[in-house]
Amino acid sequence: MGEKMQTIDLDGIKLGYSVTGSGPRPVIVMHGWGCTSATVAVLADACTDTSTTVYNIDLPGFGISPEPSEIWGVERYTSVIEAFARHKGIERPVLVGHSFGGRLSIVYASRNEVDKVILVDAAGIKPRRSARYYMKVYAFKAAKRLAPLFFGKKKGQEMIDRMRGKAGSSDYNNASPKMRAVMSRVVNEDLTHLLSSIKASTLLIWGTADTATPIADAKKMERLIPDAGLVEYEGAGHYSFLDRPGQTKAVIASFLNFK
Repeated sequence: MGEKMQTIDLDGIKLGYSVTGSGPRPVIVMHGWGCTSATVAVLADACTDTSTTVYNIDLPGFGISPEPSEIWGVERYTSVIEAFARHKGIERPVLVGHSFGGRLSIVYASRNEVDKVILVDAAGIKPRRSARYYMKVYAFKAAKRLAPLFFGKKKGQEMIDRMRGKAGSSDYNNASPKMRAVMSRVVNEDLTHLLSSIKASTLLIWGTADTATPIADAKKMERLIPDAGLVEYEGAGHYSFLDRPGQTKAVIASFLNFK
């Protein structure tokens, strides 16, 4: 979209964002983990209309927004979005969240009055892990503790890094140590109990081939959110809106009742 990024200081927390439009209906767009506001530009563009003002945010630790000073959880991230809304005088926004941004949308909408909610391949339901997954986790933790004892600190750390590179996600491996700790915390937060508290009309957009947040999560959200509808993109992945940008724009325009 090419909008110029701006920054705002929220009690010492610097937040980057862009603004599109000047309509009376506010929209807040939140990207996924390891991404930036540029990643979800398609979603911001789909929400842009003569009736809307769209705020596309770089969440703390991504884009031009510095990392948080502590190991944040979903609650702390959401409180920053709430502070942003208060500072901007935003009331009853439309919330749009992809993946991790979906987590923030769920928490925000569960306790604030919002216009509508759009969850795109959203996280929030704690994944069921296989026995094999837990075996890998426990083996890694054991190696992390024992390798330095048997092989020395330097060689032991090299072995641990190799194991992490093979077993860890690309998001995890590419993150700084602090953001790895944040990621480990947020991915284990289950927000299922908050879904029934979302009273606003909610649109779920999902790729059926999404392996990060599987379609089963979408169907569970549709069942638990009182007023929710699911649009499935057959064969699309975790970035379903990038796989089907034209369809996404049409679906969102219909949901937001654009003329």
